[in-house]
Amino acid sequence: MKKHPSLAPPSRILVIALRHLGDVLLITPLVRSLHKAYPQAQIDVLVFDNTAAILEGNPDINRIITTPLRPTHADYRHLVSQLFRRYGLAVITQTGDRPFIYGLLAASTRVAVVPKKDQKGAWKRYLVQYWTEFDDENTHTVLQLLKLTDLLGIARNYTLVSPQPTDYQTLPAFSGSSAYAVLHAYPMWHYKRWTINGWIETAQFLQDSGLKVVLSGGPAPEEIDYINEIHRQLPPEVLNLAGKTSISQLADIISRAKLYIGPDTGITHLAAAMGVPVIALYGPTNPVKWAPWPTNYDSDENPFRKQGDQQVNNIYLIQGTADCVPCHQEGCDRNRQSRSACLENIRPEAIKKTIRLILNQEQEQSQQQKTTHAL
Repeated sequence: MKKHPSLAPPSRILVIALRHLGDVLLITPLVRSLHKAYPQAQIDVLVFDNTAAILEGNPDINRIITTPLRPTHADYRHLVSQLFRRYGLAVITQTGDRPFIYGLLAASTRVAVVPKKDQKGAWKRYLVQYWTEFDDENTHTVLQLLKLTDLLGIARNYTLVSPQPTDYQTLPAFSGSSAYAVLHAYPMWHYKRWTINGWIETAQFLQDSGLKVVLSGGPAPEEIDYINEIHRQLPPEVLNLAGKTSISQLADIISRAKLYIGPDTGITHLAAAMGVPVIALYGPTNPVKWAPWPTNYDSDENPFRKQGDQQVNNIYLIQGTADCVPCHQEGCDRNRQSRSACLENIRPEAIKKTIRLILNQEQEQSQQQKTTHAL
């Protein structure tokens, strides 16, 4: 880690985060740290256009700049015109080539996460003034990014900032007061999926426990088809919202749920930020690095260890079982469309047990509140 001797407060800051939805949400503690340290600075964030919604209404951000995942020459020219020497400080949150090129173009002072010396791309540390090495094993992503605040000599803030809806109507289906749980069954990659039968059995148990069941999902046709397959095997009162909500609407829906259940996906990170009880199903993924960030967690220690079912604040992490877990690989066949035996080994009974625990805790808290109010 290379630290600064002294850095004048920048007037304009660019934060670069060209990754997936959950990765972008995990930069928000870093952005809040920057905003609190430099309240007069304009803070812009560069993201892919399909992830910008996760930052909607974020009070720490002045402007969200977007670029396509696969930009054309015209897209590159337009982006460069927006960035070129417009900033006093560029904060590069990942080790890819494009973020470093954009940071080099945008600002004379740059701070970044860089590859280790023995890894491809180690030369990138020579393009920045201040850097910390990427750790994929033993440092949670939020804490990894907060090391950049240490380089700048500013205080860490540990709060995930969820999207703040600016102007929308609540869905009519949620005008009532029925208690409900949200199930988000579909991750982007096949190797992070649980089983359809597992989701069906879990949904039926939630209904038997007195909760309305809401199925959420994105707009991709294959995701809608997957959720529809689950929905067809459940009672008609189960609500299927796959492809029917914006990120802001879904955040609002999750925020009022009794609990949320999902795999290793961006929406599970979003649910964690909303503060509701989250049951997260993990298999090949290293939870030390990528577990959902718990609400009200403000420690420099990793919240989760590598192995075992665990609870930290509002996060209940259930991990698949196998000698190789977590393998850090893309499933058993080492590709994104692979199955993961460890996830398939998660039994619905483990989920049911955790649901019972959450509902019992909520009931006890409600009873305590009634007793306190009566006194």
